[in-house]
Amino acid sequence: PSVEERLILLEAEVEDLRNRPQVASAPSSTMIGGYGELHYNNLSGKAGGSDKDSVDFHRFVLFFGHEFTDRIRLVSELELEHALSGEGESGEVELEQAYIEFDLTDSHRIQAGVFLLPVGLLNANHEPPRFYGVERNPVEKNILPTTWWEAGVAVSGELGVGVTYAAAYHSGLNTSTGSAYSVRSGRQKASKATANDGAATVALAWAGAGISVGGALQYQADVTQGSDTSAGSAWLGEVHTDLRKGPFKLRALYASWVLDGDGPELMDADEQYGWYIEPSIRPVDNVGLFVRYNVWDNRAGHADSASEKQQWDAGVNWWPHEQVVLKADYQWQDNEGGKEQNGFNLGVGYEF
Repeated sequence: PSVEERLILLEAEVEDLRNRPQVASAPSSTMIGGYGELHYNNLSGKAGGSDKDSVDFHRFVLFFGHEFTDRIRLVSELELEHALSGEGESGEVELEQAYIEFDLTDSHRIQAGVFLLPVGLLNANHEPPRFYGVERNPVEKNILPTTWWEAGVAVSGELGVGVTYAAAYHSGLNTSTGSAYSVRSGRQKASKATANDGAATVALAWAGAGISVGGALQYQADVTQGSDTSAGSAWLGEVHTDLRKGPFKLRALYASWVLDGDGPELMDADEQYGWYIEPSIRPVDNVGLFVRYNVWDNRAGHADSASEKQQWDAGVNWWPHEQVVLKADYQWQDNEGGKEQNGFNLGVGYEF
C-alpha cells in the first residue's frame, strides 16, 4: 500500500484503541510490612551476674494488613524470636497482633482481637529504627512489660487537635508465687489464656509543637486469675513524655504497679516501679547520640533499696536509610543486690 493508505490504516487503528473500554488498575487492598533486628552482646558478669558473649537474630516480624472496605480492616503481626522455633530450640513463634478494626466515625474506631496495649513509649512503636539502644530499655521490659499484647476489645480515636485516647477491656496477667509475682512472667500472650479475671486499660495523650505527653492506667481484679487466695487486685499507672527541639530530644517515663494481698507483700512484690530519662542529639540527619539512665525494682516492697537495679546506657545510632539502622552502645550497672552485667552491644535493624 501507498504511504497515504498506510496513514489511513494507522488512523483507523488509533481510533479503534481510543474506543475500547478501559479497565482501571485498582490499588491492592492487602499490605505487607515487617521489621527485624540482629544483636551482638558482649557483657561481663559481676557479683553473681553471668557473662554473655552471643549473637542472636532476636526478632523477625512480618506484618499483614487487609482493607475489606474503607471502614473495615485487618491488622496482624507474626513474629519469630531467636531465629529457631520448636521443641528444644531457644526461639518461639508469636502472634503479636490479629484484630479487626471498624471505623465508627472519621475520628473514632473499635478493635476486636489481639492487640498491643496502649502503654508507654515503646509498646506500640518498637521497630528498631525508632528507638536508641541495641536492646529495649530495661524499664519498659521489666515493668510495663514490652512487648505486651492481650485479647479483647478496644476503642480509640481523636478528641481534638493533638489529643488521642484509647480504652480497652482485655485478658489479664496471670502471676504467681513461683515467679515472685513478676509482671513480665505473668503475660499470657493470648495463648489458651486463663480468663477468670480480665483487665481494663485507659490511655490519654497529647502531641503538638515538638511535645508529646501521655499516660495510662490499668486495673485487674485478680492478678493470679483466682489461683492464689493470698493475692488480689493490681493497679498500673504510667506517664511519659517525648520532647523535641531541633537536633535535641528528651524521652522520660515513669511506671508503677501496686499489687494487693499478703502473698505479694511477703515477697516484697506489692510495689514495683521503674523510670528512665534519655537525652539524645542528632548532630547530622542520619547520626544520633544518646545517654539513658534507668532505675527499676520488681521487689520495691523492701524496707531498703537492696533490690533496686540501676543501669547507664550510652551509644550511637546510624541510619544509612530512614528505615535501616546500625547501633552500638555500652551499658554498665550498679545494683546493690548484685548480679551486674557490664559491656557493649552491637545491632542492626530495619522496618518496611
